[in-house]
Amino acid sequence: MKSYLTILKYTLVTALLTLLSSAPALAGSLPSHTQLQSALREVVAEDNGGFGFNMWATVVDRDGVVQAVVFSGEERGQQWPGSRAISAQKANTANAFSLPENALSTANLFWAVQPGNSLYGLQASNPVNPEIIYRGPSRKIGTKNDPMVDEKVGGVNVFGGGLPLYDSDRNLVGALGVSGDRSCADHNIAWKVRHNLDLDEIPGGVSPTGDDNIVYDISNNGSASGWGHPECTSGTSEVAQSLPNTHPVGSAEVGDR
Repeated sequence: MKSYLTILKYTLVTALLTLLSSAPALAGSLPSHTQLQSALREVVAEDNGGFGFNMWATVVDRDGVVQAVVFSGEERGQQWPGSRAISAQKANTANAFSLPENALSTANLFWAVQPGNSLYGLQASNPVNPEIIYRGPSRKIGTKNDPMVDEKVGGVNVFGGGLPLYDSDRNLVGALGVSGDRSCADHNIAWKVRHNLDLDEIPGGVSPTGDDNIVYDISNNGSASGWGHPECTSGTSEVAQSLPNTHPVGSAEVGDR
């Protein structure tokens, strides 16, 4: 009888752990390694207007502490190795320069940091910590025990792929960084991943749609809005422009944000 109860207890615990690992991110929480990797792989398989490469993704909490690092391929070498660090920098940037009432994507920062513009020099303001990024055995990279987890990586990145994360109550709970393709495609992928994780209740932003979407308004006269990003290809631009309709942020109407 004792043996039977032990087996039953083990079975119930195993089933519960499996259910928790596959469930969507709960409101106010950040995704687990399994949840983030699943969402990333699903989006990478879609048309995002880029090369179609495998990607890295990093999530940080509101204090900038890394919570998860994943890659979409079967092995860590199937993504640009350098994009692991960039994904962490993007997550840190989106978290560091977003507010509870105003979301800023890394794409929104590109024009403002150019020489002579209002945020010039921002990219050098919070240096990355190389000791955190490059430490530890390579076999742990991209796993639940990635050496960056539970550490502050720092760094500022000013092109597409980093987005703040807001729960269903519009609490700013951290940020997501994605890297491994054209920067414009990185933004599109990050947007879709955030949407699939239900962490996109954006309170407001600088884009024409009132969110933190990438803004393509750079011409010979500069960026009309001051928040512009260079266009990569017509394909990535078309995907980005459709995102507020295909993957709308949260449940709010644009006019309510």
